[in-house]
Amino acid sequence: MKSFILKRLFHSIFVLIGISVVVFVILHLTGDPAALLMPMDATPEQVAQFRKEMGFTDPLIIQYWRFFKGTLHGDFGLSFRHSQPALDLVLERMPATIQLTFAALVIALIIAIPVGIISAIRRNSILDHVGMTGALLGQSTPVFWLGIMLILIFSVTLQWFPSSGRGGIQNLVLPAVTLGMYSMARTARMMRSSMLEVLGQEYMKTAKAKGLTPRAVILKHALKNASIPVVTIVGMELGTLLGGAVITETIFAWPGVGRLAVQAIYNRDYPVVQAAVFILAAIFVLVNLVVDILYTYLDPRVKLE
Repeated sequence: MKSFILKRLFHSIFVLIGISVVVFVILHLTGDPAALLMPMDATPEQVAQFRKEMGFTDPLIIQYWRFFKGTLHGDFGLSFRHSQPALDLVLERMPATIQLTFAALVIALIIAIPVGIISAIRRNSILDHVGMTGALLGQSTPVFWLGIMLILIFSVTLQWFPSSGRGGIQNLVLPAVTLGMYSMARTARMMRSSMLEVLGQEYMKTAKAKGLTPRAVILKHALKNASIPVVTIVGMELGTLLGGAVITETIFAWPGVGRLAVQAIYNRDYPVVQAAVFILAAIFVLVNLVVDILYTYLDPRVKLE
């Protein structure tokens, strides 16, 4: 187990380095931050002096090496816009993003897993058709459209929930449903497909022949084996939710990392964008590691060695 974890952590380091290179290069191709940060009446000499002081005139490889050395010490530089450490700004917003992400994931799993199981057990029934039609619509609905519709219906018309901001549970409902809809639909379809495959296995027929109740057959034998591909999907969805929170946080004015990153991109605030992407990528890599370890519990045939 230790050797497996160390090997995965070693691979993860190269993944994070690759992500940092890609983000760094793409950001520096978007334009010159001095055009946004300097006053409109600044002279060319002042702009040139500013670029030199900020290190923008150095070769790109030198700028990246400076950024990489700072990253090793947890220093992503100062925000161009806020004149504060970029990492501190990201970590300040991270609790809001994590709260929204986990709320969306919990809502998705609470609905998706029972829908997938019932659809598999009642295959080709009305419940199956309704559940899978809803899942198809959930995967097909754009997040930005769904968020706007929920605001118009439940905030503007019915006035049940606030339309923006972070506060109590009421503020969390609409953003979490919006963010978790796609994951809910995808997980439900995967749960149904996996459950159908398991229910057709010979050992399931043996369990029924032994006189076990349908509930025992489903919960003790089918569900555990059918959960293996679902765990993979859930691990991937967690990373998708963290990244997808950008749109949702913008629509609902949720003060998370996604909204901060969007504002930083508009302002060409390189340190903040790099810090946000790096932290989210690190979380995604960690989640994938946890998913791989869970395989050994769900399926003893999977050997980490």
